[in-house]
Amino acid sequence: MPSTTLSPSSRTSLQPVIDAIILARRQGQAAAAAGYDGALSTTDQAYAVQAAVAHEFDWFGANVPGCWKSGGPNRETALTHAPLPPAGVWNSPAAAGAFPFHQRGIEAEVALRLGRDIDQATAETLDETSASALLDAMTVSIEIVDSRWQECMKAPALMRLADLQCHGALVLGEWRPWQALDWARQACRVEIGDRPAVDRRGTHPMGSPAWCLPAWLRHATRHGQVVPAGTVVTTGTWVGILEAQAGERVLVTFEGIGSAQVQL
Repeated sequence: MPSTTLSPSSRTSLQPVIDAIILARRQGQAAAAAGYDGALSTTDQAYAVQAAVAHEFDWFGANVPGCWKSGGPNRETALTHAPLPPAGVWNSPAAAGAFPFHQRGIEAEVALRLGRDIDQATAETLDETSASALLDAMTVSIEIVDSRWQECMKAPALMRLADLQCHGALVLGEWRPWQALDWARQACRVEIGDRPAVDRRGTHPMGSPAWCLPAWLRHATRHGQVVPAGTVVTTGTWVGILEAQAGERVLVTFEGIGSAQVQL
């Protein structure tokens, strides 16, 4: 996975953040983001930290990552992106077992899959409509939100981005052919343990899960890489972040698309 181009001095200044995330992953103990106030000032620096940590653990080798997350709070805000470690991408029904989590936030999402290879030149031309034509499938996904920072979602935005945007694991349901649905009316239900179900309709923050595709593909190809057919991106939560505990079962259902579940 090619790293973001930074000057040697800038890369050196990022090393304490890189080391903190690596140590947190190795030891299973979250670090205090407050100890690194001001260490990151740009998204390029946060992406460089992502790449350095991925290189340390050899998550992707020289390959483009096969699974990503992409999103943001609304269409007016710049989207952010993170490649997902393959060991934490599971098919539904999944069991977390002893997988290490500090927190277990639940996001109900729709994941999309590319039907063809995309190079940098193609990515630069895309809008939502043309990017949607490149898809071959979609599925229900559950993102388990976690962090190597003790503050988790209260850590500074760039620190969260450096830590794969607070990613823990991803559960993918059964794939079905891509189809643009009436997203403004799309129903979603989340069941966690014995708690009352959470129902939402038309609550995707960008209005459509395909909205992120052009920005994500430009990011993923920005160093000249080709993103291959079969690459998956999960596209933002319909329910915010719901709290879950170890031992609970999580079931997410999107009407007309399918379901995914995980035993925590």
